[in-house]
Amino acid sequence: MKREDLEGAIEAILLVTSEPVTVDNLVRTLGGQANPAEIAGILRDIERRYDETSLGISLRQTAGGYQFVTRAEHAVFVKNFLKEHNLRRLSQAAVETLAIIAYKQPLTAAEVSTIRNTESQQVIKGLLEKKLVKISGRKAVIGRPLLYSTTKEFLMHFSLNSLADLPSFEELEDVFDENIKQETLFRDVRDDEQPATAPPATGEVEASPEEPAVHASSEDAGELVGAGETDPQNVQ
Repeated sequence: MKREDLEGAIEAILLVTSEPVTVDNLVRTLGGQANPAEIAGILRDIERRYDETSLGISLRQTAGGYQFVTRAEHAVFVKNFLKEHNLRRLSQAAVETLAIIAYKQPLTAAEVSTIRNTESQQVIKGLLEKKLVKISGRKAVIGRPLLYSTTKEFLMHFSLNSLADLPSFEELEDVFDENIKQETLFRDVRDDEQPATAPPATGEVEASPEEPAVHASSEDAGELVGAGETDPQNVQ
């Protein structure tokens, strides 16, 4: 296959997928007609071509793969569009809980409740339904409570390539209520420390796998990471 045909095929794949595509994915999809080095070069060419134009999308690395995203300068228009279509956004409590899990994962619902100083099980259940957090195991303590971590979808929806791209403490200050201080967010939680309003560990509920995913909007992404880019595949 000619290089221009390979580039066209790769671009078509990137346009129809709603998830990041890795180089290995493309090698398999193209049936070995190009090696990883060739595909990586084509991806760089596509990225450069879109960056040199005024098109509304660009190619970026996210969650370990490549994905088309909307340009930051168009974020305000995308946000307006999403608001018009009444897409669900994260509540303040959900943003707080998601940030705590992202920085301290894995941790239990009781530990999240202790840090937030309020019951958080229902908030976590909502994040499970949105596929932004997942159950990643059980803690080796009495009752073996469930542990929660962020997901690949979390990286995708907030335009992060990895957890190392999470914003600094200062960038999160505007997200949290005044009672959620940096030193509170990152302090250690003892195994025997339970919040007054937290539910028992055995009462934690695992999300049903049949629940449909509800994607976070670009406005949520702006709250958490200050990013202007939005996954065009999720704009419906």
